[in-house]
Amino acid sequence: MKKTLALIAAGLLATALPAAAADLWRRIDNPAPIASGADGKPHTASCSAYPGTDPTFRFWTRRGKSSNLVVYFEGGGACWDDLTCTFPFGRGLPGAVPQFYSPAVAARPSPKDDVGLFDETQASNPLKDWTVVYIPYCTGDIHLGSAKRTYNDYGHPIYNLPPTFEIRHSGFDNFMVVLDWMKKNLRTPNQVLVTGSSAGGYGATGNFPWVAETYPQAKLSVLADASQGVTTAAFDGGTPGRGSWNPQLAPWVFGSTLVPGPQLMRKGAQAYPGGRFAQYTTALDGVQAGFYGVMKQFYGPGGSCTDVNADWNQQMLAQLASDNATLPNFRSYVAPGTSHTILRTTAFYAENGTGRLFNDWVADMLAGSTGWQNAACPDCLNPVPCP
Repeated sequence: MKKTLALIAAGLLATALPAAAADLWRRIDNPAPIASGADGKPHTASCSAYPGTDPTFRFWTRRGKSSNLVVYFEGGGACWDDLTCTFPFGRGLPGAVPQFYSPAVAARPSPKDDVGLFDETQASNPLKDWTVVYIPYCTGDIHLGSAKRTYNDYGHPIYNLPPTFEIRHSGFDNFMVVLDWMKKNLRTPNQVLVTGSSAGGYGATGNFPWVAETYPQAKLSVLADASQGVTTAAFDGGTPGRGSWNPQLAPWVFGSTLVPGPQLMRKGAQAYPGGRFAQYTTALDGVQAGFYGVMKQFYGPGGSCTDVNADWNQQMLAQLASDNATLPNFRSYVAPGTSHTILRTTAFYAENGTGRLFNDWVADMLAGSTGWQNAACPDCLNPVPCP
């Protein structure tokens, strides 16, 4: 237990648009409930309502010079049981205490000053002129949940939690509300990129079919950033585990049962052969390995290797090798190192460990170029051996 918590700590602490300037960001506060979303059901937007936090949901949008559209799902961990839901980010905990998820929308005016794909000043940004919808993450359910769950205080050392507390896993409800707003307020796009980082990468992978069906004429791309899907069968299959969220996945793509994490991207790419699908990861992503360590410790078994980092690396590479070999519309980019996510960092323009600049690789993906191929650093495809 202590070894697992130390590993996690090391990884985890690591309204309509006006006809104004094209780079203007607009915040949409507390969007109204909808009677019927794209799934035909009513939805109300909300953050987690973790004790002491603001449950108000809000999102941002920026009108671009082109009608092309980016739908970005923000990252921020996940929670699914007493342990993980007791310890969110930003509650005054010391750095040595593991912290698992974002319980509320961060207080900031907009993503305007973000770097990476949001940097409009970069001439080499293939998305600088696109319209953007930025979906914050505050529900602990990788943007896929529609449930209210009661958890027990696992023993918070600082914040005086009640013995039991409720978490609203309403990430899918939030997405349905945002998608309804998009249909009513945005121009019909020629091209759509559905993307996200970490938990947001899973949100993009799981939710893109609803966007694709909303804009069936648009050229589709899906990019998951640091969201490889290495999980354990027990975590994927029950409650507690991913079942805690009551995930809402498009049935025409994923079926009616809980799909294992490694199969989400595969099933999506198979269902939309005209789209382009991609995964980015570093070879030893510390945050992804940390979460896998929690699953393996409490919801095992995982792989046979006792070292969590090596086990995660081996399973990640095996998944990519299988998808690369069998999915003609899928590509992967495996960078060196242990860092987590790239889309909201300066590495978006600087990462070249594969011999191919990452932003150029993304540009090729969006352009439909034949130059868009798998990329990996020289040693990144060699599995890390078990100690």
